[in-house]
Amino acid sequence: MKIRLLMLGKTRRSEFRAILDDYVKRISRSCPIEITEVRDADAAIKKLDADRAATTLLLDATGKQHDSESLAKWLGEQRDRGTREVIFICGDADGFPESLKQRVGQRLSLSSMTYSHELARVMLAEQIYRAFAILSGSPYPK
Repeated sequence: MKIRLLMLGKTRRSEFRAILDDYVKRISRSCPIEITEVRDADAAIKKLDADRAATTLLLDATGKQHDSESLAKWLGEQRDRGTREVIFICGDADGFPESLKQRVGQRLSLSSMTYSHELARVMLAEQIYRAFAILSGSPYPK
């Protein structure tokens, strides 16, 4: 299974980018992962249309909240089911336009609190890394 973080806009703050890149490197030991940064929602929809078989989730405050264990279980189920790719879509400071919300049915919430889009990207990457650590029995999640 491959993980893709599809991000509207760039992660500009170097400190967030460094942390994000560190987690991506860690995740890559468990599964292939890539970050795709696109300019806007139309570009994101084109990327999604190119791989309609992928499981897609929109990072949205109104989405389903998981604890770390249930996210790990969900990712493990996707992997075991033979899902080829899971795409997490991260918005920019303006959130998501309606066209993208309509295109992606599943939503994931990191918290009911509001975070900057750059911090949310880092938090998502850490939770994906934590999920794979849980699945592998690593002591990291403790």
